Amino acid sequence: MSNRNLNHPRSNVLVLGSDSIHSLLPATLISQAEALLDAHRVQDAVEIAEQHRKKVYSKPTVAAEEADELRYICQRIGFQCLKETLFDDAGRHLFDGDVDPRTLISYFPEFCGSLFNPEDAVDMFAGVAEHLPEEDSIDDIIAANLVLNYSPHLSPNTRTALPAVELKDILKLTAADMLKQYLRKWRQKRKVMSGLKDDRIVAIVETVLARLYSHFREKDELQSLLDGPNQIVLSELEPSLIEAGQFDLLFKLYRQRGEEAKLVEALSRLATGEWVDADIDDPLSQMFALLSEKRNRPLVQRWGIWLTNRDPERALKLLTSSTSNRRGAKAEDDQLVLKQLQETNPAAASQFLEHLVLSKRNNSASLHMQLAQTCIDQLLSCLSEEPISKLWRAKAASYGSGRSESPYFSYFASTTPDSASKHVRLKTMMFLQGSSLYDPHVIRERLKPHENVFALELAIVEGRCGNDRTALTTLVHGLRDFVSAEAYCTLGGEIIPAKVAHSFGERFNLQPWATLFVPVAHAGVAVNMKRTRTVEESRKRELTRTLLEVYMEGGEAMARQTAQLINSQSMNLEIVDIISLLPSEWPLHLLQDFLSRSFRRTLHARHEGQLVKAISASQNLEVAERTWLVLREQGSIVEEELQDDEDDGLGMEKAIDEKTMGLGLDPTPVVAEVSSSVDEKVGLRRYDDEVGSDLR
Repeated sequence: MSNRNLNHPRSNVLVLGSDSIHSLLPATLISQAEALLDAHRVQDAVEIAEQHRKKVYSKPTVAAEEADELRYICQRIGFQCLKETLFDDAGRHLFDGDVDPRTLISYFPEFCGSLFNPEDAVDMFAGVAEHLPEEDSIDDIIAANLVLNYSPHLSPNTRTALPAVELKDILKLTAADMLKQYLRKWRQKRKVMSGLKDDRIVAIVETVLARLYSHFREKDELQSLLDGPNQIVLSELEPSLIEAGQFDLLFKLYRQRGEEAKLVEALSRLATGEWVDADIDDPLSQMFALLSEKRNRPLVQRWGIWLTNRDPERALKLLTSSTSNRRGAKAEDDQLVLKQLQETNPAAASQFLEHLVLSKRNNSASLHMQLAQTCIDQLLSCLSEEPISKLWRAKAASYGSGRSESPYFSYFASTTPDSASKHVRLKTMMFLQGSSLYDPHVIRERLKPHENVFALELAIVEGRCGNDRTALTTLVHGLRDFVSAEAYCTLGGEIIPAKVAHSFGERFNLQPWATLFVPVAHAGVAVNMKRTRTVEESRKRELTRTLLEVYMEGGEAMARQTAQLINSQSMNLEIVDIISLLPSEWPLHLLQDFLSRSFRRTLHARHEGQLVKAISASQNLEVAERTWLVLREQGSIVEEELQDDEDDGLGMEKAIDEKTMGLGLDPTPVVAEVSSSVDEKVGLRRYDDEVGSDLR
């Protein structure tokens, strides 16, 4: 706090003495006012100040010294009234004295909070600073005044006596109202005077004023303050709004400051009933709307997990929409959310796991294994219910005793009444077949005790384990699903074709599970569902032979199915192997189609080979004839090693004669340098260019 001094009064009369100088000073306005205030004649001091005010402001211009004198007197009167608990008068005179609002606020620690910094300084007249109330707060001023005026007349003391307590409460209320009126007028005055540059003072005034509005439940005034431009310190006003239960105004302030995290947390307290505000409808819906609008990933993941226990459907939709955005998304974040969901809401965690594996196509083996275990848990849970267990056993028995032309998967999906358990089993079948990232050995051990019910599921898992014979044996002798067994051979180890899965996925609203049958390219683009996976012919023949051996294990009872397999898969079976496998007592007519096709195919291949051989021979003869003509016309030069200088000409001539005679060409000698050679194929290429033939 800095002090300001006013000018001393001037004297026009001086008295000179032998050893001194005396001055006759006039009684100034300030001295008169201070004398009256010291005598506690506050009203007389007020009258003097009013007279001086009228005198000063009646002039065209107001001198700075006169304005300062008037402000000084008003401040002295205001603080004197404050000491004497005349709060209404104190506020009026302090406002006229244009006192710094921070000085008055400092006496209300419950409203100023921590708005003041230790280094804050206030400009003030030195004389006013000397006469400030010595107490630290309004409460202390009121208590000191009560002691001064009523002690020892009130028993037992002024702190606990009922009249004193009531009077103290009234005085505190009056003091707070005085501060509110002062700050309101100060703020309006600064607006008229084109604002105040010191934003720090404005922030303090507006924050304390907002707390006072909240304290007096003046909601309209507070809302008007918040609606306009303001510099309210949120951390200081927040406790007052919470204490007053004015949560709608608190939410408005949060939105203005961009405090999304605090806003969501406040809405959650309303949703749980910790806070109550009749003016706020459906806080849960507001939470969902806010989280969906802001797209703040950490905030969504934190509160999305919390919301799964209040509204699982909307919470999962919020979480999945957040994680489906691939930009900036990390697999570690998804797995962290899954782990937290598993601790909070296992049912919601199961659905979120499905989203990660099926929709986001996460290729984590751990996630696929978790989903496989979840599917088996749900499957066994359904089986534990007696009606469902009986129904599934009856379906397996009915299919095995009949002669259905459709695979068991299609039969079960088409004939079983629609229910949650049916969807669980269809999802499990499709996942076990569509995913290749789970551990099939662990799943097989869990399904093994229920082999008579889950024969198809076991066959799928056995195929994933690489046990082709076991898988085919389960399909043929356990389930009697011959259609799926033959599809297993055709598809290279798969039982449920992609097209079938896609069809039933659309029919029962299980499209995400059908997407497992669609491979994902490296760029993340799925391959067309209709594209058939290529299976090597050797693999098909191997599986078909294994299936034939499995059929043969059934003996005479499987004769019809064996014959159908042989006749339908004759392309993948060798006649020699088939003849050796079939019992001698089987009638020949069972293999009539197979044998006739095999013989016809063998004879066709033989004739086709003969034709190819004859055509190749004729082409070779044609090429040889054309080549002979070229060689005859062009001739050739063969480079020989030089023996010596004397035999140079003779040796060369002899060598040429021998070569040309052997080729049947004209033995005319051709002389060439020993160091040179002739490209024998030049003539061939030239001739080939002329006739347009390819000589090889």
